[in-house]
Amino acid sequence: MHWLLSIDHALFHFINSSLSNPFFDWVMPILSGHGVPWLPVVIIGVPLALYFGSNRLRLCAAFMLMVVALGDPLIVGTIKSAVGRARPCVAMADDIVRLSCGGYHSFPSAHAANTFAVAMVAFLFFRRSWWFMFPLAAAVSFSRVYCGVHFPIDVTAGAILGAGYAIAFVVGVQTLWNSAGRKLFPAWHARLPDLMNPKAPSTNLQAPTSGVEWLNLGYLLIVFALIARWIYLRSGILNLTGDEAYQWIWSKHLALSYYSKPLGIALIQWFGTAIGGDTEFGVRFCSPLFAAILSLFVLRFLARETSPRTAFCMLLATFATPLFCAGSVLMTIDPPLVLCWMWAVIAGWRAVQPGGTTRDWLVVGLAVGLGFLSKYTAGLEIVCFGIFFALHAPARAQLRRPGPWLALGVFALCTLPVVIWNAQHGWVTLHHVAGNAQMDKKWEPTLKYFGEFLGGQAGLLNPVFFFAALWAGVAFWKRRAEKPLWLFLFCLGTPLFYGYWLFSLHSRVQPNWPVAAVPPMFCLMALYWHERPRIAKHLFIAGLIVGAPIVALLHSTSLTKLLVARLPGDIDIAHRSYGWRETALAIESEREKFDTNSFIIADGYQNTGLFTFYSPAARAAINTPRPLVYSLSSDKPGSQFFFWDEYNYRTNRQGENAIYVTQVEYYKLEHGWLWKWLHHQPLSYRDIPPLDAPPARLTNEFETVTNLGLREIQISDGRVFHRIQIFGCYHLK
Repeated sequence: MHWLLSIDHALFHFINSSLSNPFFDWVMPILSGHGVPWLPVVIIGVPLALYFGSNRLRLCAAFMLMVVALGDPLIVGTIKSAVGRARPCVAMADDIVRLSCGGYHSFPSAHAANTFAVAMVAFLFFRRSWWFMFPLAAAVSFSRVYCGVHFPIDVTAGAILGAGYAIAFVVGVQTLWNSAGRKLFPAWHARLPDLMNPKAPSTNLQAPTSGVEWLNLGYLLIVFALIARWIYLRSGILNLTGDEAYQWIWSKHLALSYYSKPLGIALIQWFGTAIGGDTEFGVRFCSPLFAAILSLFVLRFLARETSPRTAFCMLLATFATPLFCAGSVLMTIDPPLVLCWMWAVIAGWRAVQPGGTTRDWLVVGLAVGLGFLSKYTAGLEIVCFGIFFALHAPARAQLRRPGPWLALGVFALCTLPVVIWNAQHGWVTLHHVAGNAQMDKKWEPTLKYFGEFLGGQAGLLNPVFFFAALWAGVAFWKRRAEKPLWLFLFCLGTPLFYGYWLFSLHSRVQPNWPVAAVPPMFCLMALYWHERPRIAKHLFIAGLIVGAPIVALLHSTSLTKLLVARLPGDIDIAHRSYGWRETALAIESEREKFDTNSFIIADGYQNTGLFTFYSPAARAAINTPRPLVYSLSSDKPGSQFFFWDEYNYRTNRQGENAIYVTQVEYYKLEHGWLWKWLHHQPLSYRDIPPLDAPPARLTNEFETVTNLGLREIQISDGRVFHRIQIFGCYHLK
């Protein structure tokens, strides 16, 4: 290995230094993607190939997309982390760096793997492409060495690896198609027996009328997405958010309810961590599972009410909708709420039919009740059912039967844990929820938040699909009498959405508050546009083109380097999910330097959860009478920690020392930062001075408090994501 590495280093210096010339200095960074918007080319080119190309070109483009999407994070990323070889721009002082370093890990090169994988797929489908694709892939690989960000062995291994798993993937899919394709997609397989040689069939085949192929394809997509999301969570790319870490602590202290939320999220995280351990994967285990069940519900429901093809297109649209994709990864109270809400919608539609049974209504009551145990918003679904009864006279016959009233009884039983806990704690949740909604604020209509709500929803729901859903919710009204299902879906979604939109005239509405309304609204959109296939086709393609890159960036914001350059940590769209492990380890290091027997006080309940989860010492002490991380004390309820005696450091840590950690406001970027970022110029910041003094409460609780300084927290690619101010606190009174 020493002999091999010496050759590797010598060859690197030859390419990086000896071959230096003005032409290479200009062209090699371009080949590496510097200053060239490769991502828009891919975003536009692949959909155009899928839409306008021949069957061979469509399959080739699809295979390229899948090979890169799976190979880069799962194979190359895993090997990079396992090997841990430093890039030359990190390890070698005499390296001529012509690009940003791009992180720490070097072996193998992702650029080389991706380009050779794409070149190999192109070669398998179009033999004559080799003379252009392979030289281009080799030039890109060479540019990585010339620019000083990879060693020759890195790009060689990446090229072999990428070409290898591309062949394996294409051949593997063809093998599966030959075996399982005949059973799952009989008509399609008869038309396309050889994926790499898609020719017209020799006999006339009738198009399938049963839609079994579209349904089976939907099932496979759901299973594939479930497994892929679990693998993605297992990689640990995204750290927990503050709410996830905070509620993870709840799962270690199970109760009938909690200060701000019902018990559902604690039980869900308890179940997930019992399977996956106290990891990001364990905390978020149920989120992809809930997304898969919801997708299955919607697929079968729309296939029954419209057509399997429309149902599959609707399923595909959810993968280009940022809100759905975020909800399939993050484990907050919203995924179980949305699942239970849609479960109640589907069961409710069966129940309001003339042949509806009491059993259907009991399912409705259970679904709404379980949704309430996840998030209190579920109680508004009863109001939505009431609106439907008011607008659709035939359905009111159900009110003369026991079914709806039994459903209310089941719902009431589900609320008992929340009622009992609040009765024991002075109905504190009612005060908290009213405070969040600013119910004590005088009603003074303002447009300050009205447009903000609209813009936020358009971004989260994909602008194309969002406005298509809004249009369907208005245009269907003339046909509401002849389309009772359309009216039902409208009533079970749109009133909640518009209710929050109108409430934005009073105060700010968080973007996730109307999330339960989205599946019924999208189902209504699918039903409405199903009868207008020509327009629907263009809307669907446009929605995929707009939403797919946004969803990709949400899963890995480092992909912005393919567009221009990585976003600064301050404005990264996934800022809340990066850098917490590094932050917690930095805090633990400061605590040990300050006093190994001291404890940590965080400036809020979310940071308390994050510091506890990512600090090994704090996590080990979570189930003891003396936890290591506390939230700043308060005289009135502000979080669940107020109700747990072991989290009151004033009673069980007297006389001890502590460090107080607070997040500092991000440095503000100077005017013109976007232009500089697009042109790869260094960004300048306007300094924000550190805090002069800690909170007055802290100085009253300790004999002495000193400022230990400001710390910047960087992640592996060198970006600063968090800034924390640390105070040393001596002798708790």
